[in-house]
Amino acid sequence: MTGRRWWPGFVALSAIWGASFALIKVAVDAGVPPLWVAAWRCLLGAAALWAVLAARREAAPRDLATWGHCAVVALLLNAVPFVLFSYGETRVSSVLAGVLNATTPLFALLFALAAVPGEPRPGRRRIAGLALGFAGVLAVLGVGGGHGFGAASGSAVVAGGLACLAATCCYGAGFAYLRRHLSARPHSAAALSAAQITCAAAELALAAPLAAGAPHWPGAGAGAALLALGALGTGVAYVLSLDLVRTAGTAVAAAVTYVTPLWSTALGALLLAEPVGWNTLLGGLAVIAAVALTRPPRVGSGTGPGTGPGAAPGTGSAAGKRTGRRGRRRRQPVG
Repeated sequence: MTGRRWWPGFVALSAIWGASFALIKVAVDAGVPPLWVAAWRCLLGAAALWAVLAARREAAPRDLATWGHCAVVALLLNAVPFVLFSYGETRVSSVLAGVLNATTPLFALLFALAAVPGEPRPGRRRIAGLALGFAGVLAVLGVGGGHGFGAASGSAVVAGGLACLAATCCYGAGFAYLRRHLSARPHSAAALSAAQITCAAAELALAAPLAAGAPHWPGAGAGAALLALGALGTGVAYVLSLDLVRTAGTAVAAAVTYVTPLWSTALGALLLAEPVGWNTLLGGLAVIAAVALTRPPRVGSGTGPGTGPGAAPGTGSAAGKRTGRRGRRRRQPVG
């Protein structure tokens, strides 16, 4: 496979997921409540994914069991973490949120070890990676001083950072559940993604009006940010991720994990004029190195997630096809 085939998709995917943190920041700074940021993101993402299904003439899942599992995955990978990241960005910069999102594979490993049968026990290298990732998070949050804010501002930064970490913790639990209950289903990645995001949209459409009141028009800038966040970051990015897995393989697709924080940092600093402290840079490098250390030694032997914003996404999801005795598994990054 030639670089020309997968590099454009790789760059586009990492940029979309990296930009999601800045888009969230634009929305929350315009006064959009975190619940509505997450709700609009999922509603618009679901619309984009259903359009993809229609264009490809693919059928959505019809059995209740699949939809039930999708509802649980939607809660863990979309509804709750999207709200937490949006809430976190009311208190921290998009730069810091993007760096903390890179801890997703570390939490995914911990939950996989606890909940996925047959998950290989970690050796010294992966344990060292987990320890390094924890140290990187402490550096990013400025624990022990050095974040450069006053006491009140420092408390707000820690609270927002902890909300972002709680979101990545949800991602870890969601990936473990997905691997155990949805990875072997016969449906296409686009069909499962559409079902998952539709469930998340329904969950948030019920919760947002009750907890945050009726939606309001936030202005053209924030409206455009929400449209891009949903249609691109929670819709098109899923398709790009799937195409990347199929054309370049899981190793290349997983490398998006390392590039996404670079985009989120650059866009936050250049477009939103957010400060980038030494602790954020040092901690971010430590987290990225930790993710590299904790990756399985055998490339393609698992379905560990990449990251997108709260991402996500995420964040986001994608899937690849695998043949052989292990059958078919579904891989889902965040966006």
